[in-house]
Amino acid sequence: MLRVGLGYDLHRLTEDRRLMLGGVEIPHPKGSLGHSDGDVLIHALIDALLGACGLGDIGSHFPDDDPQYKDASGPDLLRRIGAIVGEKGRIVNLDTTVVAEQPRLAGHISSMKEAIAGVIGIDPGMVSIKTKTGEGLGPVGKGEAIEAYAVALIDLYE
Repeated sequence: MLRVGLGYDLHRLTEDRRLMLGGVEIPHPKGSLGHSDGDVLIHALIDALLGACGLGDIGSHFPDDDPQYKDASGPDLLRRIGAIVGEKGRIVNLDTTVVAEQPRLAGHISSMKEAIAGVIGIDPGMVSIKTKTGEGLGPVGKGEAIEAYAVALIDLYE
């Protein structure tokens, strides 16, 4: 049975954090502010995977008021969710979009695809990452935030 899940995440950017996207550190003077490492791409993917399996959202699995998840690594969280999803079905594909005014991300797409695929044990060809800008509009367009959207298609075991 095929199921689709949609994920979304948004984080404010701040000068005192690293910018982690798709499990890859991206050189930039600002990073994502968050309870964990603030990896908006992985957080959106986690929500999409959980949604496709009907298992809630990232906050229900990794609450931000639980100190054990303070500064948690996005890839570690994704690995845990990937194992849960693997018991329920098979990932068919993941499609994502990252929206950021800066930095330009096109040169990092291959590394992010490899990192994500490696964490959850799928072929990198099953991961799509697109990048867009905020066109100068809103907090993303003003360089104050970064956001990501993700869709996961899962073939659930009967």
